[in-house]
Amino acid sequence: MSVGIVTAQSRTFESGIRLDSGRLLAPITLVYETYGHLNASRSNAILVEHAWTGDAHLAGKHREEDTKPGWWDAIVGPGRLLDTDRYFVICSNVIGSCHGSTGPTSINPKTGKRYNLAFPVITVRDMVRAQKLLIDALGIEKLLCVMGGSMGGMQALEWATQHPGSVASAIMLATTPRPSPQAISLNAVARWAIFNDPTWRKGEYKHNPKDGLALARGIGHITFLSDESMNTKFGRRFSAKDGQFDFFGQFEVERYLNYNGYNFVDRFDANSFLYLAKALDLYDVALGYESLAEAFAPVAAPVQFFAFTSDWLYPAYQTEEMVECLRGLGKPVEYHLITSAYGHDAFLLEHETFTPLVRDFFSRVEQSGGL
Repeated sequence: MSVGIVTAQSRTFESGIRLDSGRLLAPITLVYETYGHLNASRSNAILVEHAWTGDAHLAGKHREEDTKPGWWDAIVGPGRLLDTDRYFVICSNVIGSCHGSTGPTSINPKTGKRYNLAFPVITVRDMVRAQKLLIDALGIEKLLCVMGGSMGGMQALEWATQHPGSVASAIMLATTPRPSPQAISLNAVARWAIFNDPTWRKGEYKHNPKDGLALARGIGHITFLSDESMNTKFGRRFSAKDGQFDFFGQFEVERYLNYNGYNFVDRFDANSFLYLAKALDLYDVALGYESLAEAFAPVAAPVQFFAFTSDWLYPAYQTEEMVECLRGLGKPVEYHLITSAYGHDAFLLEHETFTPLVRDFFSRVEQSGGL
């Protein structure tokens, strides 16, 4: 059953946060949505973290006429994995985004104009610092769980390592302790696409630089899929609308990338895309530590990791490095490698593969006193 119609909320924190860069970002506004009800002991809250270009709209619809529900609607609601009859589910839009939380599209209080490239470089750890302000403001001392996939998994890692006393458990799907040079290089090419769009104007554009941003998104879509899923979905089929020997004729996979790239321009800001891509590239769970083991030493909560066999953006060996490190430290860690053809997007598209395992994990966390 769906959660139905939901309304986004927001909180502004005048004091802001001190960023990893040393700069002060203030004030900060966070947009978020909640589903279900907080219990009397405030112990049933689950924070769900969104990925790169996601938002706070996790589940339900904002209006009856909406054609699509929230991005992980399939697992949120009465009787679903994140059972809103039992849990209080929160999803916060990250700083740096363009969906209501403070980012480059926000008004700079010093100038009265959009920040654009005057916005400071942020990190995933900064995103979590901002979220901690929100969770504290909601009166929640300890989250029952923090969970997410991809960049959402990075945020969950930050909660487990930087705020170990504030989480009773953590779940990371399709994530990495640090992006590889290959992942960084793909983001670099996506950035070039935007930088080289003449309408970008070094971030001072009046209208989204559609050609550059569409190309950047197309590059991203390639990394989210897999060879097997592309073969299944598109094969080498040529578009029925074009002649095979038309110079500008397209394969179906080309048409797919074009369609999704230009649709993306209508819902996401180019500067926000660039800032969040930079945050992804800079991510390192061991930032400021001598080693991964030192970074994981504070972890107190049981953690559950999922990797997917066809994910070549953040392949399984990267998750397994973290699992082995935590096991070596004697930490309560669980790992599942899921066979999937869907590539990096498997965590969004195949929830049925991990739902029973997460349910069992929740049950054990609750039995141990987490709820």
